[in-house]
Amino acid sequence: MNEFLLPLLKWVGGKRQLLPELTAKMPRSFNTYYEPFIGGGAMLFELHPDKAVIGDINGELINFYKVVKNHVEPLLKLLFTYENSKEFFLEKRNIDRDPEKFKLLTSIEKAARTYYLNRTCFNGLYRVNSKGQFNTPYGHYKYPFVPVVDRFLAVSSYLKDNDVKIKHASYLEICKDCEKGDFVYFDPPYDPISNTSFTSYASDGFSQADQCELKELCDTLDKKGVKFMLSNSATPFIKELYKDYKCTFVKAKRFVNPNREGAGCADEILVRNYR
Repeated sequence: MNEFLLPLLKWVGGKRQLLPELTAKMPRSFNTYYEPFIGGGAMLFELHPDKAVIGDINGELINFYKVVKNHVEPLLKLLFTYENSKEFFLEKRNIDRDPEKFKLLTSIEKAARTYYLNRTCFNGLYRVNSKGQFNTPYGHYKYPFVPVVDRFLAVSSYLKDNDVKIKHASYLEICKDCEKGDFVYFDPPYDPISNTSFTSYASDGFSQADQCELKELCDTLDKKGVKFMLSNSATPFIKELYKDYKCTFVKAKRFVNPNREGAGCADEILVRNYR
C-alpha cells in the first residue's frame, strides 16, 4: 500500500517536492511524531510513523481525515456521484453561505465537499473569507472528476492500522503533551514574502505575532528535549527570529498560487534544534 500512500488534497505550501531535503534532515530516532499543521500530509505519509499526533485549526480539513480513516467506503461512493461542472461546483461551494443548511450535512457529506472543492477549484487553492466561507472560484478543468480510489484506501488503512490521533485544535493545544524524545514537524502558514502572498488558510489568518508565538513554543519544546523541524519562507523576519537555531536554505517551487502566473521558485528556510 505504501506506493499509494500519497496526499489526497492539494495544499498551499505542500511538501512533496521537498521530501528528499526534509527526510535527509530528520532525527535518526524519535518516539511520537507530531504534525500540528497537517495540510496535505505529504510528510506524514512519507514517514508513515507507527505513532503520531496530527492536527490543524481547519475543522473541515480535520473532518476530512477522520472520515477517510473511519468511513472511506461511503465517502468514495458519494464522491462518484459528483460531476465536474460549474453549476455543481457552485452548488456545493455555496452551501456554507447558509449556516443552518451547512449544519445539516453529515460528516461524510462535509468530507466529500472538502475533497471535491479542493480538486475542482481554481488552481487547487483552499481559501476562505473572513466569515470562514470557501470562496475560491471554479477551476474550469476539462477532465472528469474521478477520486483516486487506491490513494483513499491506502491513507485510510494507514490511519486505522497505526496509532494516529487526529485533532481539531491549535498547534499550542496539539503540542502541549509533547515529551522528551518526541519529534515535531512544523509547517505553518508562511510569513508573506510580498503584499500579494497568500495566507488565508483560515478566517483569522496567521500574523507575525502568531509567528512569534510559534517560535516561543519551539523554545519551550527545545528546553523539554523535544526535537523539532520547521519550514517557513526565508524572509528577514523569520531568519532573525530563528537565528539561534540550525538553519538551512532551500529553493522550492510554488505550484499552488492565487494566480497561475505567480507560481515559481521561492527561498525557504528549514529550522532545527538538533544535528
